[in-house]
Amino acid sequence: MSEPERIPVHSFAPAEVGEIDLYQKRERIYTRTVEGFFQRLRLYTGWPLLLGYFCVPWLQWDERQAVWFDLPARKFHILGLTFWPQDFPLLAWLLIIAAFALFTVTVFAGRVWCGYTCPQTVWTSIFMWAEQVTEGTRNQRMRLDQGPWTANKILRKSAKHGLWFGVAAATGITFVGYFSPVRDLVVALPTLQANLWEVSWSLFFTLATYINAGWLREQVCMYMCPYARFQSVMFDQNTLIVSYDSKRGEPRGSRKHGEAAREGLGDCVDCQLCVQVCPTGIDIRNGLQYQCIGCALCVDACDSVMDRMGYARGLVRYTTENALLGKPSRLMRPRLVGYSAAVMLMIGLFVTVLLSRVTVGIEALRERGQLYRESADGSIENVYTLKLRNMSQSAQRVRVGVAGIEGMELLGDTAPRLEPGEVLALPVTVRVARGNVKGGKDIVFDIVAQDDPGERSSAESRFLAPTGP
Repeated sequence: MSEPERIPVHSFAPAEVGEIDLYQKRERIYTRTVEGFFQRLRLYTGWPLLLGYFCVPWLQWDERQAVWFDLPARKFHILGLTFWPQDFPLLAWLLIIAAFALFTVTVFAGRVWCGYTCPQTVWTSIFMWAEQVTEGTRNQRMRLDQGPWTANKILRKSAKHGLWFGVAAATGITFVGYFSPVRDLVVALPTLQANLWEVSWSLFFTLATYINAGWLREQVCMYMCPYARFQSVMFDQNTLIVSYDSKRGEPRGSRKHGEAAREGLGDCVDCQLCVQVCPTGIDIRNGLQYQCIGCALCVDACDSVMDRMGYARGLVRYTTENALLGKPSRLMRPRLVGYSAAVMLMIGLFVTVLLSRVTVGIEALRERGQLYRESADGSIENVYTLKLRNMSQSAQRVRVGVAGIEGMELLGDTAPRLEPGEVLALPVTVRVARGNVKGGKDIVFDIVAQDDPGERSSAESRFLAPTGP
């Protein structure tokens, strides 16, 4: 089976330089606001995630924070579930699922994650809104920056940075609120009662948000995000991407509103609106570029111009390379089917493992100070420390047993009570008649919840004994 043909990705330098110099002065991008279908769609995709981020830490569940990553106690509470360090493979599994899901979406529809739901995109949009509210339209912002420092300019700049810092502070404090109870944190920070770690991390994430969304913006997408660099590997001729229809649009030429295209000219009126609205400052008419985040701002901008001119929409649109070349596009193709099947399989297995996850656990540690000891009646004894865990939200009475050698006896508390989230170090002694074992043998400790026999776990260890008679 032949490999799918890749879409060429272009990198365009400014006209006055022969190649892109990473040390050249950054040219600031002044974006223009535009409305349209895809921008409304971005509101429906970005805002729910944004509200979820800010609101989830405030939810309560059984008198505790519903989502709380309690690092000192090494417990992660997510609604009614509590996860422990032993559950970290589930986290790794979840990240792998997320990666394959991203690959699947990218093969099908390009960088829609970047354009609609990526935190960098969502927060940058908020900061751009604050900029427009305080400094005005695109042309007003350009004139303001080029003009001298006046009281009006200082006031507008101060208001903008004040809004930026307010959003950044709310973001940083909320992030720390997932690790330290947010209701206590928002009181402790202004009253100077927060500890050093809470203050340090809140300040760190506040500054990170302020710098990334306020100052770096497209630089994060273009130079810091690795996804921009390997996206072309995921694309093929049937991937849905934002593209300019050069057959219809070329050659470009300006004209009056409502004027039909003159002979020899395409539908593109060369208004530059698609460039002015682009958050990364590219010209979509130059072809697919790694800087494009698929936000469709240029689509809405071009459609608005086509409406005013009385032309058909879609000069810039979501399409495929094959469609632009007049070839049929294939939705179902081997790579997309393979990725989709892998994601569904992994999700099914993850849910199965999560639902079958036991809430009691056990570890067995041998006493290091001695190999074994002999009792008064000649029996051989080994001493162990059992680490019993209750990973549920309610107290449990458990039963501890041991198996592996005929006639073995477990001495100690074999029916302890475990409080919610408790890790109990339980010392026990295993006694075996001398004639039943020589040298050593593997044994198995098990723990069973008395109220729910299906909740059980086991741990292997070694029983040591003399080799002679």
